[in-house]
Amino acid sequence: MNAAVGNSIVLDNLWKTYGSFVAVGGVSLSIEAGKFCTILGPSGSGKTTVLMMLAGFSDPLRGSIRIDGNDVTRLPPQKRDLGVVFQNYALFPHMTVHDNVAFPLKMRGMNAAEINLKCSRMLDTVELGSLSRRYPRELSGGQQQRVALARALVFEPRVLLMDEPLGALDKRLRASLQVELKALQRRMDVTVVYVTHDQEEALTMADQVVIMNGGQIEQCGTADELYDQPMTEFVAGFMGDTNLIEGVVTGKGGDGVTRVEHPTGRAILAQNGPCAVGDQVSVSLRPECVSLEPCKGRLPEEPNAWNGRITNVVSLGDALRYTIVIGENRPTLQIELEAKISRRGAHGSRFSQGEAVRVHWNAADARALARRKR
Repeated sequence: MNAAVGNSIVLDNLWKTYGSFVAVGGVSLSIEAGKFCTILGPSGSGKTTVLMMLAGFSDPLRGSIRIDGNDVTRLPPQKRDLGVVFQNYALFPHMTVHDNVAFPLKMRGMNAAEINLKCSRMLDTVELGSLSRRYPRELSGGQQQRVALARALVFEPRVLLMDEPLGALDKRLRASLQVELKALQRRMDVTVVYVTHDQEEALTMADQVVIMNGGQIEQCGTADELYDQPMTEFVAGFMGDTNLIEGVVTGKGGDGVTRVEHPTGRAILAQNGPCAVGDQVSVSLRPECVSLEPCKGRLPEEPNAWNGRITNVVSLGDALRYTIVIGENRPTLQIELEAKISRRGAHGSRFSQGEAVRVHWNAADARALARRKR
């Protein structure tokens, strides 16, 4: 079987409405050929609607879709030459594994010899060659997922579309299949558009991550870019855990540092984000970027170095999550962070509930983001 060659995808100002409800509002996106693009977002963000328009199962109100430079906006699904895998796999229960995989080839009028050759090679690729005569009910969830994947790839599509394909699997199997799927995509050099609400899947597999919210794209980039340099509060909170500390921008320096004043008067230094002096902002601070040390006696507070007290400790197995309240008589700020248990804290043991601590972080590890109007 010759490797499929992925094609580029361009979505230009796509809109989709249902009555007065705007499901997708002006989405534009470019995906390079052979890349693995994950569209990530909560339920109702519009990610599946975008996929359905790309597949041809839903017509956009306006806008265009181009694959490899060709406008396919008004082409029916069968004319787009795309492979599609859904969450429920949609396997034919009365057909064997072989016949399920052979189905799209039969629909394309291939002869029996060519169908058998392509099916055998594809099933070997997904390591199901020995199960070709079984029926879907005789397979595990992971095996059914691979059958659906084989059926979507056997006719060598230009693009593979996947809508929450691992959502019904347990965590261990999901993690294993994420690695398999990414390896298969690289080997076949097919362009993949993968819809999910699972951040771990995006971080594990994607070359390009698109975060959607409210029918629009919040930000697009690599997983590292979105995690380290979020452009909005939503992206910061959606891509992993973060603390969002509210304040007002009081200055922006040429050294790339923004000065923020917390409502308590405490100063925060953060890397420059999309905000201006006077803006109400949220400072995004990842838990792993916060350091703790015991606070014996009252130390003077400085920017990014505050005194607090641990009010809660939760064991997460290989990590601990601390909740720290800053301030004497009232809870003015809560910071949650995870610390590997093996570290045992800076003073040689785990920190305890009620313990006085000093919280500090580097300006480069915090990011000031304009707050969304509420």
